[in-house]
Amino acid sequence: MIGGMARIVIVGGHGKVGLLLAPLLVKAGDEVTSIVRNPDHTADVAATGARPVVADVENLDTEAIAALLAGHDAVVWSAGAGGGNPVRTYAVDRDAAIRTIDAAETAGVRRFVMVSYFGAGPDHGVPADNGFFPYAEAKSEADAYLAGTALDWTILRPSRLTLDAPTGLIETSAQGAKPGAVSRADVAATVVAALADPSTRGLTVEFNNGATPIADALRPSR
Repeated sequence: MIGGMARIVIVGGHGKVGLLLAPLLVKAGDEVTSIVRNPDHTADVAATGARPVVADVENLDTEAIAALLAGHDAVVWSAGAGGGNPVRTYAVDRDAAIRTIDAAETAGVRRFVMVSYFGAGPDHGVPADNGFFPYAEAKSEADAYLAGTALDWTILRPSRLTLDAPTGLIETSAQGAKPGAVSRADVAATVVAALADPSTRGLTVEFNNGATPIADALRPSR
């Protein structure tokens, strides 16, 4: 991964992906910090083996976020406003994400994995009058911002998320995948695999559930 035991911080630690990701990292021998907004969620996070930290990144400035990230080896952004409120969507999925990217640079945390969505980008194609438009815009802008930094970044873009059991198998757009569906458990496993594989640095990976073992599908040669 980053060389032996790594200290990983998950932003959005009580999200469905975050709660599945933390125990996988802990099982791999990593030290995990999960940032949550609601103090009522700390027990759920602690049950994963991660250390819960209560902080509202939506309302923290870059310096305060940098203080949370300091001492870690990698950041995983898996937070989101949850849709329904365009103002909060931009505030969390774009603005807070960008401040966290800046904070990682400030704190000297070079590895950054962004969980985005399949189809994000300047040509996402979502009409402005569609309720999904704020999310598409926010995620696309945050992804572009991360890709423009000197961080060791990986952008993961899963398709529609399900609660299905993990399969350990995905298919990427580089393999011909079109938007489909993928289990949150397999998204979590894909984050772990990306962190473990230095060759994923600088890659944007769109993926669904498929027929290829995750680690194989992530390799740039595929």
